[in-house]
Amino acid sequence: MPCWPWRQGWDAPWLGRPEAVLALLDAPTGLAGNMLLAALLDLGLPQAEIHGPLAALGLAGAYRLELEERRSGGLRGLHLEVLSLEPQPAHRLWGALRSQLQAAPWPEPLRQRVLEVFGLLAAAEAAVHGHSPEQVHFHEVGALDALVDVVGVCAGLLHFGVEQLVCSPPPAGHGLVATAHGTLPLPAPAVLELARLRAIPLASAEGFPPGELTTPTGLALAGCWATRFGHPPTHVPKRVGVGLGSRSLDRPNLLRLTLADGGRSDPAQQETVQLETVLVQQAQIDDATAEDLAFLAEELRQAGALEVFTQTIAMKKGRTAQLLTALLAPEQAERLRRVWWRHSSTLGLREHPQTRWVLPRRSRQLATQLGTVRLKQAQLPDGRWRSKPEHDDLAALARQHTLGIDQVRLVVQQALETQLDANLPTQP
Repeated sequence: MPCWPWRQGWDAPWLGRPEAVLALLDAPTGLAGNMLLAALLDLGLPQAEIHGPLAALGLAGAYRLELEERRSGGLRGLHLEVLSLEPQPAHRLWGALRSQLQAAPWPEPLRQRVLEVFGLLAAAEAAVHGHSPEQVHFHEVGALDALVDVVGVCAGLLHFGVEQLVCSPPPAGHGLVATAHGTLPLPAPAVLELARLRAIPLASAEGFPPGELTTPTGLALAGCWATRFGHPPTHVPKRVGVGLGSRSLDRPNLLRLTLADGGRSDPAQQETVQLETVLVQQAQIDDATAEDLAFLAEELRQAGALEVFTQTIAMKKGRTAQLLTALLAPEQAERLRRVWWRHSSTLGLREHPQTRWVLPRRSRQLATQLGTVRLKQAQLPDGRWRSKPEHDDLAALARQHTLGIDQVRLVVQQALETQLDANLPTQP
């Protein structure tokens, strides 16, 4: 991959960075891409980190950054405005913009992040307008200021080595806003869809004057970068950047981006555990047979549920019932709701986001003297891999060789230990 044109022979500063950086995003008056980019510049982000990748897209000279230190409610910060210098901005569909981003001579971490943000924006815009993401127009997800904001913020967070980002729930606003599609209600439809897709909590806008507080670009950036939304963990702030909004409010209109030590400096001690957001769907069912519940659970799994499980509970008048729970990725919510309505008798469905810590996992194949066995492997925080053979494969070999399943399990364990002792990799 060629180097970025403004730095020949330069290696991306986030590649191989040994220290982990925790970022805390406080958005008491909402979120916008230019506010977040201004906060990064206030932290000391060199503007070359923004201009370089945009120049690689052919956008050198197409815009200007107007950066100014201002006061809002008596507090200082940086205000950023992106000015288009193009007499007639290009008109692109999302598919064309995606191809352009995929072909950009960027380091892979930047390309993946930018594509994720714009892909999420396109999915939200497509949902609210009732067409496919490929039909989303340039002004919806690819306007020049959005390109500058998204590319600049992603490059900036990578520049500072951010591995975890905790974001406070932002208020979205209320009232009406003028858009390319006419006057729309607030929160903007795309903002609501983004919050639904990523299970992002939105703070109340009560007490704010009518107007937009959180933009789709700002929320998409937070949705793709934040490891969770809520109160920050205990931390020692190292650096704080402040980005100011343009609207005059009855309080400081700003967001704060704080960089803190993530607590890992030794690469050998880096934890592999990842924090992710899942959606929990639950229903209490007291009028279904065990066979019907088993069928419902299987249909939920087939529709994309990560886990499905039941618990026996007691309801009113002493009736025994089953609490059926499904864990799923937020973007699968609507698909699984249809399964609940189609295959269950429930009249209601509870749904809420939940965070969980997960170990990296993979599937491998292990050759043994009895035959090949699939392994489920999980990586522990100390770097070791824990392996569990697929029970169906153990059962199949037991039948094939007329052995007890415990005997097959022992052979598999011996083969696994032999490969580990010899430092031989299992087959992917």
